[in-house]
Amino acid sequence: MDATARSGGSGDPPAKPTTPAETSQTLDRGLRLLHLVADASGGLTVTEAANRLGVGRAAVYRLVSALTGHGMLRRDGDGRLRLGAGLLHLARRAQPLLAEGALPALRRLAEQAGATAHLTVVEGGEGVALAVVEPSWTSFHVAYRSGARHPLDRGAAGRAILAGRAGAAEPVSSSGELQAGAYGVAAPVLGVPGLEASVGVVALAPLDVDTIGPQVLAAARAISTALS
Repeated sequence: MDATARSGGSGDPPAKPTTPAETSQTLDRGLRLLHLVADASGGLTVTEAANRLGVGRAAVYRLVSALTGHGMLRRDGDGRLRLGAGLLHLARRAQPLLAEGALPALRRLAEQAGATAHLTVVEGGEGVALAVVEPSWTSFHVAYRSGARHPLDRGAAGRAILAGRAGAAEPVSSSGELQAGAYGVAAPVLGVPGLEASVGVVALAPLDVDTIGPQVLAAARAISTALS
């Protein structure tokens, strides 16, 4: 039997195996593409994605094919790349894990401050209360519902997230911005890749930032450590 017959009869050289480095590079590009599309409110064309990734259009088409197959990306009516519903499925699975990791620190904070403690995350450009813990020993406290949404530029929780984007870690306070008669103090949760969040407390009376601020900061650091 000759060499051509042994290779399957095509006469072509065997395909070069993919190396771990090439696989890692492809994965990195795919993840970078998802982040680029997430940050582009109007979506991205393949050409724009290729330019920002520094690769050819053919490479982007291969990435898009794989990611759309898993529901992570989609093409809109104009052919622009947008995030797919598959990411929502992953996010829903991740949220209970985030809440579970944050609960010990939230419980400590609620008991220390005597106020309702909460972990707020960014979802769809808004702040969403992912986990809420009420103090056990107070006669009155704010009833804050998990899943409540609010603009990021209103309330201590949202403004703390915006401050975190700018690299600021100091606590911020608010008064009556989301609900009349409610007072809040919050700080960003920093150092968790892919997560924009804040931890804070809300009460029915003014909060002493000099006292509550360090407690909120300690909770933010504890949650960052738990989720990292």
